[in-house]
Amino acid sequence: MTRKLISSGSTFEAEIGYSRAVVQGDWVFVSGTTGFDYSTMTISDDLVVQTEQCLKNISAALAQAGSSMADVVRMTYVLPVASDFPQCWPVLKKYFGEVRPAAMMISAGLADPRMKIEIEVTAMKQG
Repeated sequence: MTRKLISSGSTFEAEIGYSRAVVQGDWVFVSGTTGFDYSTMTISDDLVVQTEQCLKNISAALAQAGSSMADVVRMTYVLPVASDFPQCWPVLKKYFGEVRPAAMMISAGLADPRMKIEIEVTAMKQG
């Protein structure tokens, strides 16, 4: 079974030693992804904008893996402030309203205080 590593170009991947996503067989595992715009290495201070950027970053990784947002079966959201989560719902519904993967939200600190959300997903690779 071949293993494919996918990079977003984020400097964090090389510094820490991880991949944005790993394809193993029919599965695609996307690492916790934040709202950084990797082309500029900037991040908005707005949670909703960060959520949208997280999902754009995840979508790009899935596309490189031969998968898509429609193939996501599991999600985990991490927010430092649990009470902020409802602000994200319209963006999450936009991407996953019909897909409805299994999901969990955790409230915990993130690696950088500018980060307001981090999302990881598991998807099936398209046949």
